[in-house]
Amino acid sequence: MLDFPRWKIWLIVTSLVVGVLLAVPTFFPERVFDRLPGFMQMKVNLGLDLSGGSHILLEANPADVAKQRLENMEEQVRTELRRGDPKITIGDISRRDGKLSFMIRDPSQVDAAVERIRPLTQGAGLTGQRDFNVEVVDSTTVVLTPTKAGVDAALNQAMDVAKEVIDRRINEMGTREPTILRQGSNRIVVQVPGLQDPAELKNLLGQTAKLEFKLVDTSANPSEVAQGRAPVGSEILPYPDNPSGVPYIAVKRQVMVSGEELTDAQQSFDQQNNQPIVNIRFNGAGGRKFGRVTSENVNRPFAIILDGEVLSAPNINEPILGGSAQISGNFTVKSADQLAIALRSGKLPVALTVVEERTVGPDLGADSIRSGVIACAIATAAVLI
Repeated sequence: MLDFPRWKIWLIVTSLVVGVLLAVPTFFPERVFDRLPGFMQMKVNLGLDLSGGSHILLEANPADVAKQRLENMEEQVRTELRRGDPKITIGDISRRDGKLSFMIRDPSQVDAAVERIRPLTQGAGLTGQRDFNVEVVDSTTVVLTPTKAGVDAALNQAMDVAKEVIDRRINEMGTREPTILRQGSNRIVVQVPGLQDPAELKNLLGQTAKLEFKLVDTSANPSEVAQGRAPVGSEILPYPDNPSGVPYIAVKRQVMVSGEELTDAQQSFDQQNNQPIVNIRFNGAGGRKFGRVTSENVNRPFAIILDGEVLSAPNINEPILGGSAQISGNFTVKSADQLAIALRSGKLPVALTVVEERTVGPDLGADSIRSGVIACAIATAAVLI
């Protein structure tokens, strides 16, 4: 007869009890699981093939990344040539055929302008190849042409950042164990086990969440705005809820404050009409900038722009110095909450389009689990016999 020491028996029994306590919660429904003690709130998260869920394939348009790079470079060129000593005066910057071009007013400053611009075309990748090639044509016209290495590096960086933003947004939803993978150069696969309706996920991930505050151009002629013509230094943006009835508005091109300077965003309700809103708070620099802009532009309308569309254009009645503000619009509670999540998680560097979505049922997974349980039972019985 085998004789086991008492301590070994207790060790085996204790190990079995602890193992059962940690394993059993996996099979509890959510309403029971949430009431368990903290040390028992651990479970094995089943994958999409076992529990079912949502599968979404997102795609970025490389042309959008290239366009954004040209816009950024245009602003950098303007700033660099304006702030240098001596100041270099240029004509209008043209963005055509994927290139930037502009004319130097003083021919004697062409070489100096090129020397100032070259550091902006920093090397891309390990080869050190520049993001843009700089050349002078017709003696006074400078042309910046994007290189393939620069375009590829920008797209790769944008997709890496987009993957991180998607991860933060899904985690804000409280969803467990999502799978987020890059596919090819411009696609991202998102799989969320247990989420049977992909609509909420699609709405959340399809939002770029690029928030901007710009001054409204009050000098613009309403009839010209309706025809899509804006004064120099301004642009026409869609404004679906414009009280004037014209679904467009002219705003200054300069971004006064951006969503990148936010520290928090929460869904709330307007105390005056009880409509859903989003309360936002700026960081120190953003709060000071917002306070300065509102102090210098009292009694002027201030446009709140999300993803290129004006949500509202309230009048600045007094300086807003507290470092916080609110975003109002035609929100539901759910859409306001989704916007708050998107703003907290950061903006996507490029717009993503849903090219494939499907709901995976748990039937196949349930069959696999059932077969596994039966196999374990048969194996255990065979060992005991």
